[in-house]
Amino acid sequence: MSHSSSAASAAPTTLQLMELFAVASTAYFQEFTAAAAHHGLTPMQAKLLSQLRQPLPMRQLAERLVCDASNITGIVDRLEARGLVRREMNPDDRRIKNVVRTDAGTDVVRRVRAEMQATHQALEDLSAADRVLLTDLLQRLRASLDHRG
Repeated sequence: MSHSSSAASAAPTTLQLMELFAVASTAYFQEFTAAAAHHGLTPMQAKLLSQLRQPLPMRQLAERLVCDASNITGIVDRLEARGLVRREMNPDDRRIKNVVRTDAGTDVVRRVRAEMQATHQALEDLSAADRVLLTDLLQRLRASLDHRG
C-alpha cells in the first residue's frame, strides 16, 4: 500500500482538525498574550495593533476583533496616548476616521512576535517542504475564512 492511500484512509475528521487547530491557536494566543503583557499591552490592544497592516476605519476594526465599536474607541484612545496608533481622515469619506499604526506601533508588534520563542521554535522545527505546505494550507484557510458569511 502506498503512503498516499494509507494517508487518505486515515484522513482526520473535520472535528479532529478543528481540535488540533484550536490547540495550536490557544498555544499561540497564550504566548502572544504573555509577550504583549511584557510590553504593557492588553491582549485586545495587541490584537488591534497586529490587525493594522493598513489603515482601517474603527467600524472595520470592531468587526475584525468581534467587539463593540464603543470598546474600540477606548482601546484606540489608549494606544494613541502611547503613540502606537493615530487617527486620520479617510480620504474617501471625511466623516470616517481611519486608525493607522505608527512606526512605534509596528515596532511593538515586531518585538511581541520576536518574543514568542515557543512558536518560533515550533515553526523553525518544520522542514522547508512542510513550511511551504503549511503556508499554502494557512493561506487557503485564511481566504476561505475571509469570505465567510
